[in-house]
Amino acid sequence: MAIHDESYSTASFFENGSATVESGIEERYFADSKRPSRPPADKPAHYKVICISLYTQDLERLDDMVDTLKGRGFTKASRSALIRAALEQVDLAKVPRGI
Repeated sequence: MAIHDESYSTASFFENGSATVESGIEERYFADSKRPSRPPADKPAHYKVICISLYTQDLERLDDMVDTLKGRGFTKASRSALIRAALEQVDLAKVPRGI
């Protein structure tokens, strides 16, 4: 026969001031293991992380170009660095219609 302990009931979490069962469990079992919180770091203003879609073939070509640059000693070559370099060289007058 199981012994029913009221201190572990769902109701006891709410009676003790916990907003949710999860917060009650966290308070009861993990309170001692919490790391001291530090204020969130300021996000850099000079760049943003974005997500873009590329065709698989274009991505392979980009990676091959990065590998070639690294082979030539450009140790900081990366996808984003190569895309930035390409953007600097784009002549909008030569961009084909229909893109």
